[in-house]
Amino acid sequence: MQTTNTVLMIRPTRFSFNQDTAANNRFQRPAAVSEDVQRKALEEFDGYVAALRAHGVEVLVHNDREAPHTPDSIFPNNWWSSHPDGTLVLYPMQGHNRRLERDKGVLDWLRDHYQVEQLLDLSHLELHDMFLEGTGSMVLDREARICYAGYSTRTHAQALDQVVDHLGYALCAFNAVDRQGVAIYHTNVMMSVGSRLAVACLESVAQADERQSLRTCLEDSGKQVIALSWEQLESFAGNMLEVHGAAGEPLLVMSRTAWQSLDAVQRRLIEAHTTPLPVNIDTIERIGGGSARCMLAEVYLNKRMPGAQALG
Repeated sequence: MQTTNTVLMIRPTRFSFNQDTAANNRFQRPAAVSEDVQRKALEEFDGYVAALRAHGVEVLVHNDREAPHTPDSIFPNNWWSSHPDGTLVLYPMQGHNRRLERDKGVLDWLRDHYQVEQLLDLSHLELHDMFLEGTGSMVLDREARICYAGYSTRTHAQALDQVVDHLGYALCAFNAVDRQGVAIYHTNVMMSVGSRLAVACLESVAQADERQSLRTCLEDSGKQVIALSWEQLESFAGNMLEVHGAAGEPLLVMSRTAWQSLDAVQRRLIEAHTTPLPVNIDTIERIGGGSARCMLAEVYLNKRMPGAQALG
């Protein structure tokens, strides 16, 4: 199944601008001196959770720990992913303080409540300066078993090959850049793939052969493609995620900034396939440099039966 009804979100305790990731995340903006970023982030986070739950999505909220300080904990999809066969993958992270997120209780909680049949731990690749930041680096078509990935300093070919080989995915890889010609730090900023719909800033793929291959791969897998402009890319319109409600109805989650950037034709196409769910995360987007999709870690694991032994 392409989508899940269950997502995990991390409620922030010390959300702030992350200097450790700012060098290649060109979407981050420092906070104003007097700005109460943590309070605003909490309000936006709680509103986001409430909106998802109101539409029948099961939201698992894990409260972040104050120490060590990990300002990007609110974006959990970068360091782990789960898969219907019971696989849990841990990814090598470029940002040093982001690596600390692995030791803040989320993994233990997952193992206690869900069936993890096998663990693919690639975090050791950090020692060799090879990185792959989860479903930020990779946009997965889980039904067609295609992995879309734009190479960057956070998405290395060697790590990418290990994941797609292990999971049995075909790879559609390319080079995507912003309008200044700098590599886009995460693939999920410039594209999203749902059950029947894909959005992508095709303009960001500068090489014509790679751009055509990307479009062909999306269309051949049965997706209707909405092409995004530079302005829409910069408004996080590529950072959407399709989930489904309790009755299986498709929901396309995005920030209100992303939704407001779309034109009438694009909105009608989205509404023809899904129910759009825009949320207000203005502060989180601006300070954190990530958007609605980044805040959702999809859970595809089966719930653990009482008394079952967890994977060590």
